[in-house]
Amino acid sequence: MKQIMIIARKEVQSFFDSLIAYVLLVVFLGITGFFTWLLESDVFFIKQATLAVFFGYANFALLIFIPAVTMKMLAEENKSGTIELLLTKPLTNWQVLWGKFFACFALILFALLCTLPYYITVANLGKIDHGVVLCGYFAIMLTSAAYISIGLFASSITSNQIVSFLIALIIGVIFFFIFGIISSVFGGTIGDTLNYLDIMSHYNSISRGVIDSRDLIYFGSIVLIGMVLSELSLSKRTIAE
Repeated sequence: MKQIMIIARKEVQSFFDSLIAYVLLVVFLGITGFFTWLLESDVFFIKQATLAVFFGYANFALLIFIPAVTMKMLAEENKSGTIELLLTKPLTNWQVLWGKFFACFALILFALLCTLPYYITVANLGKIDHGVVLCGYFAIMLTSAAYISIGLFASSITSNQIVSFLIALIIGVIFFFIFGIISSVFGGTIGDTLNYLDIMSHYNSISRGVIDSRDLIYFGSIVLIGMVLSELSLSKRTIAE
């Protein structure tokens, strides 16, 4: 665990040593702030003390935001050759991957902390369901963890950051949009299976305040599968070297 935290701290520091973290944070807060406070579907327009608008657009923003964060995590090291040097140290593939995972997750948590003024402001405007808000943030964190694992896998199979970004984005879009659209076409077992694979159905369930074990298993499974595939990719690279 110590090695994982060392890697995580190093990666977090690298985020803030460059402009990447600052640019992405400004873009994320700008997008969510615009739709939460300024668009015609904003809090003032619907005249309800709710953060439903924020949670809806934050999830969409993270679909793009997270691949931009993860695209360099392994792809850059694959390109520069430093990944081989890193893997020759007394570190396991899992320690490297989880260290990078927690670094990305910490950045997302920081971005979400920056949105707490939204929560405080809305709470002062009217009576707000605090339980639903907490569940909304919990749903975003679970979705973010799933996107991060997908992004790490995409970054592990290429040395090109743009390709990594596109692969992670495409996979995310499939889970975000495609499965839900296709599930509405089919019925029976196929439709139910596709609907279960739809990330939005699980996100919406939790964000409404309903925490079901099936939703937790779903997000946990995506994270586990993404990390296992990433580890296999690193293992193949180590063997090849």
